[in-house]
Order: sequence, then C-alpha cells, then structure tokens
Amino acid sequence: MWKDPIVDEVRRVRERHAAKYHYDLDAICQALKEEERRSRRKLVSLPPKKPQPWAKAG
Repeated sequence: MWKDPIVDEVRRVRERHAAKYHYDLDAICQALKEEERRSRRKLVSLPPKKPQPWAKAG
C-alpha cells in the first residue's frame, strides 16, 4: 500500500502535540487558543450558521 509522506508527517506532528497535553482535548484546545492569541496574524471569526430545517421528501 502506498503511503503519503505528507500525511504521515502531519499524523506524527499531531500525535506528538496530543501526547504533550496527555491527550486532554480541553488542554489541547486551550494551548491552540493561546498560540492564536500570541500570533501576530489577523484572525477571522465568522458567526455561526443557523441550522436549516430538513427538506420534506415529497
């Protein structure tokens, strides 16, 4: 089976990052938010989309 080296690298980085925070999703998200806050990049926040009602089959 062929393996994509870029996908493998992303998975390795993701695994190391998760292990650094003991696989605690709250801690991972908090760390990412802190990194965002320290970044000098312009961030965009979009309002949440309103849920759409299911279309009736007819």
